[in-house]
Order: sequence, then structure tokens, then C-alpha cells
Amino acid sequence: MLSVFSPLLLGAVLGLAPIAGASAAEETADKPDLPRSMTWSSYDVGSAGYAEASAIADAFGRKFGTRVRIQPSGSAIGRLQPVLRDRAEIGFLATETFFASEGVADFGDRRWGPQDLRTLGGRPSSFGIFTAKDANIRSMEDLKGKRFAYVAGNPSINLKCDALLGAAGMTRDDVDARMFPTYNATMSSLAQGKADASCTTTTPSQLYELAESPRGIHWLEVDPDDKKAWERLRKIAPFLQPYEENVGAGLSEDNPVNIFAYRYPVLVVKADQDADLVYNFLKAFDQTYPMYKDGTAVMSRWKMDDAGTPPIDVPFHPGAIKYLKEQDIWTDEMQAWNDKRLARLNALKAAWKDAVAEGEGKSDEAFAKIWESHRQEALSSL
Repeated sequence: MLSVFSPLLLGAVLGLAPIAGASAAEETADKPDLPRSMTWSSYDVGSAGYAEASAIADAFGRKFGTRVRIQPSGSAIGRLQPVLRDRAEIGFLATETFFASEGVADFGDRRWGPQDLRTLGGRPSSFGIFTAKDANIRSMEDLKGKRFAYVAGNPSINLKCDALLGAAGMTRDDVDARMFPTYNATMSSLAQGKADASCTTTTPSQLYELAESPRGIHWLEVDPDDKKAWERLRKIAPFLQPYEENVGAGLSEDNPVNIFAYRYPVLVVKADQDADLVYNFLKAFDQTYPMYKDGTAVMSRWKMDDAGTPPIDVPFHPGAIKYLKEQDIWTDEMQAWNDKRLARLNALKAAWKDAVAEGEGKSDEAFAKIWESHRQEALSSL
């Protein structure tokens, strides 16, 4: 597994000038108490998650002198293991955070099960169904019977596609679901005439190519005020929220679309991570925001008013809640959401213990069925 240091950190300036209007003593009192060095895990080099973690690491180095090692991985387990094994203090993760807390996908194996994770926040990242304009698909209901492209072996993307279909009361059985071997092949399938619709974020290069192709691009909307649609959607993916997007292929400020947002990257720690470390990390993260917010077209969405709020993949860590309360961001409604999300996680952890006991000595296939039965029973009890 590769490991890199942000090159600018090696020359970090440790003695920054005090903020105008504040005394040196006041600035010192408000300075986060950070370790001299930290390790963060992230997606592969070249990914948005890695680029954002690198920009934030550079800001930590320049402002506080903290040396950050970024440990990238192309797999969900490879990104999560350093956090679980105390080899990384923070994970810049994606939807594997939700899967790990639920004990599904890669984490449904009896070696895993629901993981006790917490979050500090996450940048909203939009996601929706896009179609070829010439396919004349103008509503979710128009997708019935159409060729819909999925990515083989990518539960993160496919779950969100299923959630969008669920918003319209549909499943994969209602479309002509076609599985493509790679993400690139899936996203290119519309321009190549092999599919009529798929789903992803709004900015992949393949979507810009589709928009410029003879087929064109069109985004399907999910009405943010359609409560029944959102109830159906959140039964499949409870961490999603309505989002109006104006950045991406075929989109602009004059031509936005109502789709949804999940969180990527998600800042993830173990439940037993030190509360003071979490608190000080989030304070530093917030204080360095002006230094990294223009790093990419979407990094401004790391503003705590947006990033430090639910819904999100897992419950918030108490250290993060402490800081968010100090900033007048955390509300009673958010606490109620957190309590409910924590109750779900605890119910699944208890159900996992029962499933493991019942599945002792049985095949992996038999255990998978036992776990799914216990999991659904636990969720139904909430």
C-alpha cells in the first residue's frame, strides 16, 4: 500500500503571524492541541478524496506544523483497516462507512459484522440518475423497461442507484438492468449506445463527453418536497438528503437539478477514539477552512454549516458534537437524529452476536441467510 507525505508539509511554517485584532495569548488559547504527526487514510492517489485530504493536510502543516501522512487504498477494507487497527487517526472514507456500520457488502462476512464507527462530518457530494437526452426519459417512471447501467462489484454506486429507483417505487426488476465490468465502462455506455440511463456524481469526464455527444445528457429530478418518495428512498439509503446541484455535465447556475447528496469524503473514527483528539482535529479542520476551500470546485462545501450536520453515514462522535455545539451548529433536532442512528447501530451489533452464535459451524452461505434474517428483524424493531 502506498504512503505519501504532502511535499509542502516538510517546509511548514510554524510561526504564523497572529490574526489581526487578536493578541498572541488569545491566538495561543484558541489553537487546537494537535499531535506533531498524524496518519489519515483515503481513496487512491488521483481520487477526489485523496486530493482533498492532501489539500487539508497541507493546510494543517502550514498553520499548525502538523506532519500528515496520507495512506491511500483502492479498496473499502484497505481504507477502513488503518482506522480500526489504530494505524490512522482519521479516515477520509466514502459509503463503505455506512456498509461497515450495517454489516453489509464487504462487511457481511463473519470476520466483520457491524463496525462501531463515528463521524466528524462529511462534504455533501451530489448524485443522481442521468440519461441520454435522445432516449426521451423525462421522469423516473419513464425508466421502466429502459436499459439501466450498473457497475459490477460496486455496491456503493449500485445502492444509490437502487435508492433512486426506490424513490419512484421501482426496483431493478422494473428496468433492463445491465451490468458493466468497470466504472469507466458503465459511465461510457450511454455515449456508446449500450444503455439509456445510469447514475453517479455530476462531474466524471465521461458525462461531459456524453453531454457533447449526439445523444446529449439529461438529469432526472427527485422532488425535495415529495415526502413519500423520500421515505421510500431512505428505507434503502437513510444517509441521503435532497440537494440542488448546479455543477456538472449539462448543469449550470441557470440550469440546476434537484437530486440528492451523500457525504464524500466522510471523516471517520472509531467510537472509542479520544474525544479531545476528535475535538481538536475538528477545530483545526474548521480553522484552516479558508486555506483549502478553493482547492477544488467543491471544497467550499466543507464549511461546517454544511459538512457538520446529519444525515450522514454513522453517528457523530461526542468530541465532534462538543465542537459543533460551541459553533452553534448542533441542534436538538440533530441530537435526535444522532440518538436514532446510534440506536440502529446498537441494534445491529446485538443482532450480529445472535447471528454469529446461530451460524456457528455452518457454511458461509447459510450464515449469510441467518445474518440477513437477524438484520431485518432488528431493523423492523426500530
